Amino acid sequence: MRTTPLRSVLTIAGSDSSGGAGIQADLKTFAAHGCYGASVITALTAQNTQGVHGVHPCPPEFVAQQIHSVLEDLEINAIKTGMLYDVENTKQVVKSLKAHYKNKALPPLICDPVCVSTSGHTLLHPEAVEILIDELFPLATLITPNKAEAELLLSSRNPFVDITSLEDMLSATEQLLSFGCAAVLLKGGHITSTMTDTGINVADHPELVVDVLYQSNGKKSLFVMPRIESTSTHGTGCTLSSAIACELACGLSLEEATKNAAIFTHMGIEAAHPMGKGHGPLNHLHSLTTLKIPHTAELWKEYVEHDFVKRLGRGVLEIEAFSHFIRQDYHYLKYYARAYGLLSAKSTSFMGIESSAQAILNILQEIQTHRTLCESFSTDSQELENTPEATTTIAYGSYLMTVGLEGDAAKLLLALMACLLGYGEVGLWLAKEASKENSWVVIEGNPYKEWIEVYAGQQYQNAVKIGLEAIENLAIADPPSPARLKEWRSVWEQCTRLERAFWDMAMDARK
Repeated sequence: MRTTPLRSVLTIAGSDSSGGAGIQADLKTFAAHGCYGASVITALTAQNTQGVHGVHPCPPEFVAQQIHSVLEDLEINAIKTGMLYDVENTKQVVKSLKAHYKNKALPPLICDPVCVSTSGHTLLHPEAVEILIDELFPLATLITPNKAEAELLLSSRNPFVDITSLEDMLSATEQLLSFGCAAVLLKGGHITSTMTDTGINVADHPELVVDVLYQSNGKKSLFVMPRIESTSTHGTGCTLSSAIACELACGLSLEEATKNAAIFTHMGIEAAHPMGKGHGPLNHLHSLTTLKIPHTAELWKEYVEHDFVKRLGRGVLEIEAFSHFIRQDYHYLKYYARAYGLLSAKSTSFMGIESSAQAILNILQEIQTHRTLCESFSTDSQELENTPEATTTIAYGSYLMTVGLEGDAAKLLLALMACLLGYGEVGLWLAKEASKENSWVVIEGNPYKEWIEVYAGQQYQNAVKIGLEAIENLAIADPPSPARLKEWRSVWEQCTRLERAFWDMAMDARK
């Protein structure tokens, strides 16, 4: 369950068959920023890391139809344009946007004036440049040309312009702003600057990449990054403009959005995996870690697809095993609720306190289900309460409390998630399997039907979504260092082992 509204961003650009630039780069960037991505394709390209080998433009009327289909249905929070290719499509994009936003405000519009590919292939007809300048730029919140594109745009109205220095870039942004856009970001990836140029007195990184942002209010900002010697730079312009669109869609100022997007793109180049025989793509998904999944997947499967779970799903689990499990789980949930109390004490916001309090209320409701199940197996509340805690229960509960007392909120939340997410996955897995024809899972007539329905039910699954949202938001707000991430993984693995041991304990109780 999201606590913030999902932002939708539209890209109007060409398709890159190699996946590194164009709408493919845009959509990956949208996803990495947690935004919903929609796309309008202006042209198809046959290209790879070595160059563009062909372009097939979409009919202008079909471009218009795509734009209309998206805008009449979705509430778009930002728009990015890329390769428009020819006069007809450029005109159609302008016409369609003006028509739809005739009586309401146009969302932030980022125009990446894609003109020429890195390999030298023309991606915008010369005649379309005038349409771009006269009709699209005046609608734009920001235009994001690189050195070659800025030179082409300025030379269409002035004698040949050659941008070779930071001073030239500053002058060029002023001239580009005269085209009517609200701001210009001139990308400096093709220009080598030095610390002396920027006035920064630092010994490291003598060569820099400097992007210049010039806004219509007269404010100029420099975004300085160390130059990375890499061949994985395909699609950097598309990625940067798309990232800015996402940040603006989420409500950030233009300066803050540009700073974040520049860092995102820089990290994408640093984290890139070499691909192809030429200039490969940057890593658009560098912010989405998959490191932990391969390391814990097998252990996790042993937990959520344990023989206890399978026998329960078939309805053949021995009563002794389930009865022992439910009694011990009753005691475990006391530890679990107290751990959420510790999490509440560590919270610094009312939202965090409320979330922990709600989790405790959910546990109390889960306890009532345990009592009902025990009664159905001839165990009353008093007997349930008087059942001694097993060593496995004490070990798991004590570990939770230790993490809660010694660690921070993030570490404790990770420890609590193994139980919450695991039981949610078990419930969904059994319910999904039960829906299949001739399934091995039996629901009707299963003595454990109520247990399955609780964990597959909407209320518990909502709790799972809230838990996922909490840990993801925490990681976004305070990104973990490699050492901290290793610590999180250790906690996660230990709790998963303890969960697996809980099922083992129940199976050992069979006569």
